[in-house]
Amino acid sequence: MTRFAYVNGRYQPHADAMIHIEDRGFQFADAIYEVWSVRAGELMDADGHFARLERSLRELRISNPKTEAGYRLVIAELLRRNRVRDGLVYLQISRGRARRDHAFPSGPVRPTVVMTTKRLDHAAAQRRADAGVAVISLPDQRWARRDIKTVNLLPNVLAKQTAHEAGAAEAWLVDEGGQVTEGASTNAWIVTADGVLVTRQTDHDILHGITRARIMQRAQALGYTIEERAFTVAEAQSAREAFMTSATSFVTPIIRIDDRPVGNGAPGSVATALRAAYLELI
Repeated sequence: MTRFAYVNGRYQPHADAMIHIEDRGFQFADAIYEVWSVRAGELMDADGHFARLERSLRELRISNPKTEAGYRLVIAELLRRNRVRDGLVYLQISRGRARRDHAFPSGPVRPTVVMTTKRLDHAAAQRRADAGVAVISLPDQRWARRDIKTVNLLPNVLAKQTAHEAGAAEAWLVDEGGQVTEGASTNAWIVTADGVLVTRQTDHDILHGITRARIMQRAQALGYTIEERAFTVAEAQSAREAFMTSATSFVTPIIRIDDRPVGNGAPGSVATALRAAYLELI
């Protein structure tokens, strides 16, 4: 079956889809992206992702080339063409094609819009959540505006590769003060001995995760107390539970941090309950 991508108004065979060599997303990472999980053909947490898309474009001063309705039409058609019922949608918008110069182009430039889809095996993800995963800690070497969802992800890529080589599923990034910021592609959580959920506050140091926000809503509805604050690796290793959240991992329990077990070394009841509550809501 031919796989399709969407590039600047056209549906193209995935293998033939291209952008110009002087696209600023390619040359400067002057671009933002957004990812939606798809379950049974429906976008998960769609409104939150569209709102973050608007914010990211606004922070980089890139004009939004489409309305939300326009994006939804393209997404629906791309899912149909690729026969994706369970998977993800990836959208990337760059400032566009212009003669190479660090400063913004002086004249009007049409933003580049690229969209792809991919199938995901939700059953495999559930098996991983049932078993729990390991993470390692690494210094956070990213730029100072991590709250903008840009494609400037090289430090994240290197951290994720280091985790992969260590046999871990994720890297938790640690700032100069010894506090965990977030994972290379996830938000970080712990559960204290008293059952309090802790996740870092939303400032410029972390991406404002849409799944993170939804999990906070569900947790509060279920009666959990939440503290938005930083925590150290040592506190996480001594916690009752740890877990990570993202649009593709949902809620995934963490059972080891830097080769030290968390709690009893098995997925905790809080993370397991929150994952079930989130999937039930969706």
